[in-house]
Amino acid sequence: MSVESKILIRNAVVFNEGKAEEKDVLIEGERISRIEDSLSQRSGERIIDAQGLWLLPGIIDDQVHFREPGLTHKGDIHSESRAAVAGGITSFIEQPNTSPPATTIEKLEEKYALAAERSFANYGFNMGASNDNMEELLKLTPGKYPGIKVFMGSSTGNMLVDQAATLERIFSELNHLIITHCEDEATIQRNLVQAVKDFPKGIPFNQHPIIRSEEACYLSSSFAVELAKKHNTRLHVFHISTAKEAAMFDNSIPLAEKRITAEACLHHLWFDDSHYESKGSLIKWNPAVKTAQDKEGIWKALLEGKIDVIATDHAPHTLEEKSKDYLNAPSGGPLVQHFLPAMLEFVRQEKVSVEWLAEKMCHNPAILFRIKDRGFIREGYFADLVLVDPARPWTVNKANILSKCAWSPFEGTTFKSRIDKTFVNGRIVYDKGQFSEKFRGQRLTYHVD
Repeated sequence: MSVESKILIRNAVVFNEGKAEEKDVLIEGERISRIEDSLSQRSGERIIDAQGLWLLPGIIDDQVHFREPGLTHKGDIHSESRAAVAGGITSFIEQPNTSPPATTIEKLEEKYALAAERSFANYGFNMGASNDNMEELLKLTPGKYPGIKVFMGSSTGNMLVDQAATLERIFSELNHLIITHCEDEATIQRNLVQAVKDFPKGIPFNQHPIIRSEEACYLSSSFAVELAKKHNTRLHVFHISTAKEAAMFDNSIPLAEKRITAEACLHHLWFDDSHYESKGSLIKWNPAVKTAQDKEGIWKALLEGKIDVIATDHAPHTLEEKSKDYLNAPSGGPLVQHFLPAMLEFVRQEKVSVEWLAEKMCHNPAILFRIKDRGFIREGYFADLVLVDPARPWTVNKANILSKCAWSPFEGTTFKSRIDKTFVNGRIVYDKGQFSEKFRGQRLTYHVD
């Protein structure tokens, strides 16, 4: 694997900031030094002829669960970041519901130390809120961490924040981006009790979007938006799963000026409730994959700019765990390796453009989280880049799945595009199926108000 400090990428079609242009890109050290129509090779430069390939900024995935520490039988920072760079993801933001949960600065910094040794990609870790760690949250230095994660609905890890007084304090006192998982727990529990009565022989998986219903999602997300408006909080709502929720968000001002933003996830854009019959627990996520109408409503909000970013909510579990009955099968699944190839299928369908994907998956996460010097192909920025071959089909199967859990909801799917190379901080960490163990990603840094 190459360790050159100067790499000249020639003849790629560069998708960046709303344009598709054939450009040459020179990387020197960790950063992009020149972008021009044509650059001549100089001494010491490695040439990569990217004729026929597409060059995008590295994907920034703002929501992953890499399971370390404590849940490493499902996945770990090394295995899942390896799968991520194979999918063109160069930076990720990981969530706090590990074991133990990252609800103290000490535990959060322990995760950063693990990533410094183990991560192929650049990394950030959200601090977790709980009903009783407000004093710890108040100690956080603004700009040091991406945000504070608040589970306003229970999910993997039992970090539910359900005390109204705690939520008021979080939204009113903290000068940080507040990131929410929104589902109303009382509504879910009421629906679950009814489902147990209705299906005494076992709840089928197609009841998941009925138990974790539109009402449960909207009650919680609308409450979060109400709190944010009341206190002028910076709020980012994860994984919007209903058309009703999607309609709440605004596209009237630039993203950098928004106080309230939202994310959509791959599984809610690809699957709908018609897939439970064939996929069962493999598409059991929280919030649930819902109706085809909800899927189209999320797409509509994305295309209108009301939803700002697209992410994965990558959350691996073992196949043994996912093979249990409805009440015992955990929610979540692996997606990072197949994120960009899957989204590029929508380009094939002429639903979106590659330039639009770069906006939603690269530019906007950098803007929203105020990440320094990443998310764009610009001179002086870190050389976080992905080269895509748009004409090399491949089919997902057990042999080529890289997540530690060794399964995917996309098994059997043929993607028409594949990742050729992934650059992290100017180094080639993934090259046509081969990985470099020589380099590690860096801690993400952020602009402060």
